[in-house]
Amino acid sequence: MEDLFAARLQMAISLGFHIIFSCIGMTMPFLMAFAEWQWLKSKQEVYLDLAKSWSKGVAIFFAVGAVSGTVLSFELGLLWPGFMEYAGEIIGMPFSWEGTAFFLEAIALGFFLYGWNKVNRWVHWASGIVVGISGVISGIFVVAANAWMNSPAGFDWVDGQAVNIDPYAAMFNDAWFSQALHMTIAAFVSTSFAVAGLHALLLLKNPGHVLHQKAYKIALTFGAVSAILQPLSGDISAKDIAERQPEKLAAMEALFETEKGADLLIGGIPDVERATVDYAIRLPKMLSFLAHGDFDATVTGLKEFPRELWPPVQITHIAFQVMVLSGMLMATVGLVFLLFYWKKKEILYKNWWLWVVGICTPLGFIAVEAGWVVTEVGRQPWIVYRMFKTADSVSPMPGLQYTCYILSTLYLLLGFVLVFLMKRQIRVVNKKNMQIMVEIIIVVLGIAFVFYTLLGGADFGAGIIEVFTGKKGEKAISKATSMGG
Repeated sequence: MEDLFAARLQMAISLGFHIIFSCIGMTMPFLMAFAEWQWLKSKQEVYLDLAKSWSKGVAIFFAVGAVSGTVLSFELGLLWPGFMEYAGEIIGMPFSWEGTAFFLEAIALGFFLYGWNKVNRWVHWASGIVVGISGVISGIFVVAANAWMNSPAGFDWVDGQAVNIDPYAAMFNDAWFSQALHMTIAAFVSTSFAVAGLHALLLLKNPGHVLHQKAYKIALTFGAVSAILQPLSGDISAKDIAERQPEKLAAMEALFETEKGADLLIGGIPDVERATVDYAIRLPKMLSFLAHGDFDATVTGLKEFPRELWPPVQITHIAFQVMVLSGMLMATVGLVFLLFYWKKKEILYKNWWLWVVGICTPLGFIAVEAGWVVTEVGRQPWIVYRMFKTADSVSPMPGLQYTCYILSTLYLLLGFVLVFLMKRQIRVVNKKNMQIMVEIIIVVLGIAFVFYTLLGGADFGAGIIEVFTGKKGEKAISKATSMGG
C-alpha cells in the first residue's frame, strides 16, 4: 500500500467513524432535554425515565466520540505535516475554541448525569441544554476549519509563506456558513431518524410500550422537521459550490461539457473516458436553475479544467446521488409522519408504518457519510483548494500503512465496545445496573481525557512529538501549537 493512499484511507476511516458520534453529540442532548422538559411540565414518570435513559446513551456516545476525536487530532499531526506547517497559524483558532466547547460539554454532561435530585430541577434541565449547545458549537468550529480548506481566506501568500494572517477572516470564510448550516441540520436528521427507527423497531417487539411510544414520537418529530428543512440548506450549499468550486459541482453532476440550460441528473454511472453518463434520468435545465437560479444559466463543465485537476468523478457523483436520495426519502417519510400525526394518529403505531420508520434507521448516517465523501473527494487533488495538493502534504515517514492497520483495529474495538454498551443500556431495567453503566462511562471518559491531554488536544497531536524527540521536537511543536491560538 502506498503511503499517500494509506494516509488518505486512515483519515477516511477515522473521519467516517468520528462523524457519527459528532452528529449524535450535537443532537441527542436536545432530545434528552426535551424529554425532561416534558416531565417537568406533565409530571409523567415515563418522560423522566426516557430522559434518564437517553442521557446514558449520550454519555456512551460522548465517551467513544472523545476517544475517536483524540485519535483524529493525533493523526493530523502525524500524517499531514505539510498541511500543518502552513495551516496551523491560519486556522488554529477554531480548533482551540472547539477544545473549549468540548470541555464545557463534558462538564455540563457530568452535571446532568450526577445532578438528578441534587440541584433545582430547572437548573438540571438547563445543564442538558448546555450540553446540546456546546456540542453544536463544537461541531460548527470544526466545520469552519474544514470550510477554510474549501475556501481559504485570512492571509496573503508571499514567497512561500503566509503573512498578514487574520484568524477571524480565516474562520468566517465564504464557505463556513453554508457548510455549518448543512452539517448541523444533517446531524439532527441523521440522529433523530436513527433514534426514532430504533424505538419503532422496539415497538414492533413490544407493542404498547409507553416509553418507546413517547421516544419514537419525540425523535421522529425532530427528524421530520429537520429533514424537511434540509433541502433548503442543500440549495444554499449547491449555489455556494457552483460559485466557489465549479469543478466540484461538475463532478457531483458528472457534467463534462459546459452547458447553458444544463440538465439535472438523477442516478447514472459516469464514464470518464467517454465523458458520458449512462442510465441517468435527466431533468431539463434544472441544474442551471438549482445552481444559479436561472433555467438558462451556464454551468461550467469539467473540460474547462486541466484533466489532472479533476476530482474523482465517479466517486463524487455516486456519493452525491446517495446523499440526495437518502435525504429525499427521509423528507418524504417526515412529511407523511407529520400528516399522520395531524390527521391520522391511529396509523402511527401500525406495524407497516413502524417498519417504514425502522428501515429509515441508518439512512441519515448513510447520507452524512456520503455528503462527507462529496465534500472531501470533490476537493481533490487539493488539501487546501487551489493552494496545496494532498500529495504534497503527506508525511515523508515510511510505513504509514501500519498506523492505518493499528487505527483500523482500534476503531473496530471501539465499535465492539459501543455495541456492547448500547445493548447493555437497552437491557438495563433497574437502578443498580444503571449506576454500573454510569461508572463504566466515567472510566472511559477519564481515559479519553488523559489521551486528549497527552496528545495536546487542540494542537492536533503535536504534543506527542515531544515524547519521542525531546528538544528536537520543539520546532515542530511550536508550529503546531500555534494552531491552538
